[in-house]
Amino acid sequence: MLATLGSLAAALWAGFHFRTLLLGAVAFLFFVDFLKRRRPKKYPPGPPSLPFFGNFFQLDFQEAHLAFQLGLDSLPRVRREEVLDLIIKSSIISQFGKDEPEKDKGSYRRLIMSTDQEWKEQRRFALTTLRNFGLGKKSLEERIQEEARHLVEAIEEEKGQPFDPHFKINNAVSNIICSITFGERFEYQDSQFQELLKLLDEVTYLEAGRWCQLYNVFPCIMKFLPGPHQTLFRNWMKLKLLVSHMIEKHKRDWNPAESRDFIDAYLKEMAKYTGNATSSFHEENLVCSTLDLFFAGTETTATTLRWALLYMAIYPEIQEKVQAEIDRVIGQSQQPSTTDREHMPYTNAVIHEVQRMGNIIPLNVPRVVTFDTTLAGYHLPKGTMVLTNLTALHRDPAEWATPDTFNPEHFLENGQFKKREAFLPFSIGKRACLGEQLARAELFIFFTSLVQKLTFRPPANEKLSLKFRMGLTLCPVSYRICAVPRA
Repeated sequence: MLATLGSLAAALWAGFHFRTLLLGAVAFLFFVDFLKRRRPKKYPPGPPSLPFFGNFFQLDFQEAHLAFQLGLDSLPRVRREEVLDLIIKSSIISQFGKDEPEKDKGSYRRLIMSTDQEWKEQRRFALTTLRNFGLGKKSLEERIQEEARHLVEAIEEEKGQPFDPHFKINNAVSNIICSITFGERFEYQDSQFQELLKLLDEVTYLEAGRWCQLYNVFPCIMKFLPGPHQTLFRNWMKLKLLVSHMIEKHKRDWNPAESRDFIDAYLKEMAKYTGNATSSFHEENLVCSTLDLFFAGTETTATTLRWALLYMAIYPEIQEKVQAEIDRVIGQSQQPSTTDREHMPYTNAVIHEVQRMGNIIPLNVPRVVTFDTTLAGYHLPKGTMVLTNLTALHRDPAEWATPDTFNPEHFLENGQFKKREAFLPFSIGKRACLGEQLARAELFIFFTSLVQKLTFRPPANEKLSLKFRMGLTLCPVSYRICAVPRA
């Protein structure tokens, strides 16, 4: 009997051709993909998608936020109140997705992309440590003022000739977070630090590109193929190596009784959990958390300031009004401080309008609902990724008088500064930007210091553009401006 069954099985196997097996395997994979992509009852509608690739080929990766805004017409639109409710309501505290390409190298972000208990521990420690090293205190504001003087002097060295302000601004802004994380600032001519900033800039651009998103779809295949995603991996490893060198340098002269900066404080925290394999305080997380602070503390504020100088050069009449208010409130010799902000409504409104129009994180950061919930009558199962379209919010005609025009009056009412609920550049809720207070102080002091001492103009016979480069942030394309010292 067994011999008969064996012969029958052998005969059946011999009757199968490789082509038949291949077609069967493909059909099975398509069936599994179909089951995965079936929409639950009352799920938000969306455009038709391809097997495996989903809507990958429908997106324009150069203008992804506009594709969501205009192209995917079958996506549901929700009101501002519903967006705010989704982000802030405690019953659906959301966690960021972690499909970052660099996770393949074990380095996805700890303060931004980590989840659950690890995120709580790392964020709580980071906030406490930032406060200990000056966040919200006069000492940190004085560091920003000092760095603003260095930046003005560096730009004055251009003697009114056309120059690209990109890395001067990045260096200045980065020095603030570096003073907290590394315990030192870096000169603008420091070649090693300039290399670090260029790596950061390239990572910011590559990570949102088509190749890196394709890696997210097929990581097991893409990690063996050449392309920009491999450059991203190499850059992340270089950045991690540079931070690791900083940590080793700290270890050599570390004094547990006196923490000089974030790295020292983290080493002290790690020492408390020596031998505890379940602790989230270990060297890998120290490297990644330090990179988080360095990235977030540099890129977003520096990009906003680059947009600010560009808008001032394009709208000289607005720049003149800012300078008139500066002259009236603090004069030419006094260093701007955050206490001046409440007496300078127009300057404050201009900075907010730069953030609205610059729109540097147009789709916010991806969030994942932690359990089943309802939004605008639609059912969102646990694990659904949600993108908050801040472009729609910041350019909503129902909220803004001239949504597509740079207009500081959006934030003014009877000559006084007016807060707007439809303005969310730092997001809201428990996952809001932990450096918001620092960023606001930096934007005001750097911007006011620059416009106090310099007038920004387009180079002769050159027309400035508001075109942008899409990456993790929406930044202006490279541009040159002239910075003329004020009389």
